[in-house]
Amino acid sequence: MNTPRIRFAEIHSELPKQETWVGRATKHPFFAWAGLRGPIAQHTAAEHQALGKYARGCKSLVEIGVAEGASAVALRTTMDPEGTLYLVDPFHLSRVPMLNFLRRAARRAVAAKSGAKIVWIEAFSRKAAATWKGPIDFLLIDGDHREEAVEQDWDDWHPYMIENGIVAFHDARLFPGGWTSPEYGPVRFVDRVFRSNPFSSWVILGEVDSLVFVRKRERDGA
Repeated sequence: MNTPRIRFAEIHSELPKQETWVGRATKHPFFAWAGLRGPIAQHTAAEHQALGKYARGCKSLVEIGVAEGASAVALRTTMDPEGTLYLVDPFHLSRVPMLNFLRRAARRAVAAKSGAKIVWIEAFSRKAAATWKGPIDFLLIDGDHREEAVEQDWDDWHPYMIENGIVAFHDARLFPGGWTSPEYGPVRFVDRVFRSNPFSSWVILGEVDSLVFVRKRERDGA
């Protein structure tokens, strides 16, 4: 199955593009499921590359918040082909649950990329974490963007991270021409827990557009 090219989020310019009615109409996930357009990513092309970079070679990956599956494609492209990618999303926002074209579009996009095993967990992240077992070496938190929800995802999932595991937060950073603001829940959480906390056992490893990657601070003498 071939899926058309991913449509990445764009950084705003001083002269925003005028969107046509056709462009607005085809944003519905039905068109992605039908193969009439590629998945619409909620991240930039640079973020897509960064996800692939930090997920390279990882064997047990969890993504919270899948949308149309574009970020899952980035992870599956570079992760260990013998590994497993767990995709956590309740897909609860469909107006017609019986059809749920968002879920269908995501599954189409991810299936188009062969490789590692995919496990779909159609549940809210807190419920999925309650029964989770096993180590994780890459975690992407991109679900509910309320600050308390981001913190809940962090509290629920980061204890399963391996020693050198990486956690990525999307929409967690201000950047030129970007869509985030100081009031964004992920921005507030990352600023509070990592940027303003020198005693944190985790350190910021890298930042690309709205993405922030963190990893456990290396032990002295390690």
